Amino acid sequence: MDFSTWFHKQNKILQVLLLVLPFLHFIGWIIEMLIRWPLALKKKDGVSIVVALLFTIFGWAYIPTLIDGIYVALNNKLLLED
Repeated sequence: MDFSTWFHKQNKILQVLLLVLPFLHFIGWIIEMLIRWPLALKKKDGVSIVVALLFTIFGWAYIPTLIDGIYVALNNKLLLED
């Protein structure tokens, strides 16, 4: 089982907490990388690779991770994950 599968099987509250809590911010960025890069490499389309690159470069900033946490709370998946 890969990390993406594990993450999506967790309770929505845990998903949001892992992405949003300020003291766990670095953990949120790591989670983003563990979910986005395998997805981008599996899909091999331009949008997924660009999104993975953007979150790799800018994802350490609090705003992208916060936006993703809110998006997970509303839609049960990461922004542009499909």
